[in-house]
Amino acid sequence: MNHGRFILTLQCPDAVGIVAAVAGFLAERAFSIEESDQFHDLPHDFFFMRTAFAKRNGGAVDVAELRAAFAPIAQRFAMEWRIHDLAERPRIVVAVSKIGHCLYDLMHREQTGWLGGEIAAIVSNHPDMEPFARWRDKPYHHIPVAPAAKADAEARMLAVMEEAGAELLVLARYMQVLTPQTCAKLAGRCINIHHSFLPSFKGAEPYSQAHARGVKIIGATAHYVTPDLDEGPIIEQAVSRVAHHHAPKDLVEIGRDVESQVLARAVRWHLERRVVITGNKTVVFA
Repeated sequence: MNHGRFILTLQCPDAVGIVAAVAGFLAERAFSIEESDQFHDLPHDFFFMRTAFAKRNGGAVDVAELRAAFAPIAQRFAMEWRIHDLAERPRIVVAVSKIGHCLYDLMHREQTGWLGGEIAAIVSNHPDMEPFARWRDKPYHHIPVAPAAKADAEARMLAVMEEAGAELLVLARYMQVLTPQTCAKLAGRCINIHHSFLPSFKGAEPYSQAHARGVKIIGATAHYVTPDLDEGPIIEQAVSRVAHHHAPKDLVEIGRDVESQVLARAVRWHLERRVVITGNKTVVFA
């Protein structure tokens, strides 16, 4: 039983009466709608919706019965849907290598309550971040990645997620490319961050390459991971202007700040059920 709040997310072919059906269903059961957003994708005639609701009289709710009761409405409109129980605090695993700015930022936001979830564990292919993790009382799993044993390392990472009860893997500057098999297992449950210079400045020292070309804008992109490297559905992006007087090290620091902010917003929106994946893009009710 739950006395708290819920979020319904759905997508389906557009039709007359979807919003009315959802609102009527909730009203009949004495739920109060706290927030509701809709989007009609006109080119594809597809409808998306996110609705946060709570029991108005504070009574107990059987979540399984609630989902079962909504199923006929979902079937009528051919919905892909989920009812999320907000009493279940979402848990994540953060993967990092040697560069810690995104990890530090996520940990701070978790501590302040802003993140909307719990960092259950940290995994890394290097031991560098272990002292920080121990200081923050977070389980740290050093999982070296050898080219011939990448699948084994990723299997250990997935095991950490399962043991921690984590729904999401966050690649916070984890400098390893996941295998297609692992990407498939984590479809819609793995978020990566990278600088927005890709594919223009690939390889080592992208900020130095950008500086040599005199770029005027740098930025970052957070996206879901797919087997197509850095081409998964985009969740959030941001940019910052730079000028001729900025040295490569300045671009690195500005870029890291943007990366941290973009990744944090993407993780929070995912945990708040504001992101709906549709094909190779997302609808974000931010």
